[in-house]
Amino acid sequence: MKTVFINCSPKKRFCASSYFLGLQRLFVKGTKVTEKLRNRNDHERILTALSDADAVVFCLPLYVDSVPSHVLPFLKEMEHFCKENGICLNLYSISNNGFIEGKQSEPLLQVFQNFCARSNLNWCGGIGIGGGVMLNVTRILFVVQIGVLLLNILLSGVQTGNFFPTELLTDFGVDFLILLFLNLGVLFYTLKMGIAINQGSFYGKRYTRILIPSFVFIIFTDIFFTIISIFKGGVFRGWLSAKS
Repeated sequence: MKTVFINCSPKKRFCASSYFLGLQRLFVKGTKVTEKLRNRNDHERILTALSDADAVVFCLPLYVDSVPSHVLPFLKEMEHFCKENGICLNLYSISNNGFIEGKQSEPLLQVFQNFCARSNLNWCGGIGIGGGVMLNVTRILFVVQIGVLLLNILLSGVQTGNFFPTELLTDFGVDFLILLFLNLGVLFYTLKMGIAINQGSFYGKRYTRILIPSFVFIIFTDIFFTIISIFKGGVFRGWLSAKS
């Protein structure tokens, strides 16, 4: 079984789509191919990968209640390619958005359902993820925490000879559990969809979100996007991800 995972984010790296696609890959068996769709130069390579695939998973951000504009030309080309070559594979989709509710991705998932009807592909469902931007930021911060932890362990070992500082490891364990809790909905639904992909079965539409109260989410997102606007995108997105 061969599954092609397509990251449709226009960002080069550190994007939420790559994070959720990576999680989905963990639960899929067989041959796994990951492709990046950013412009027309990627079309031929991806279509070649799809020619002998059993399933494809699109992962992309929600832009103005739909798919990013650079994805539409690819879908049109993919439609003709599949029809001309008699390709009929299972299609799944993962959409993340900056709103709190994953249900906001319903229009995007509907686009893929309609696309499958036109292309004679098997629409098998997808996941809408709310708070995708915040989940991505938390995982970036967690990676930074790992680096800080390793540095502190090294310093502790050099200064005191104790390379297993209990307090530091306990604090890190608590931070890990918090991150795990925030991602529980995403992990549960990607696991369930992974089982469906492995079985080649219909999954349907499922919606989840970052697991924090809405009023807390609103406060933090207001602060975050205010900072983003002040630095013109130069926080997280600009500093860590090269612009096209």
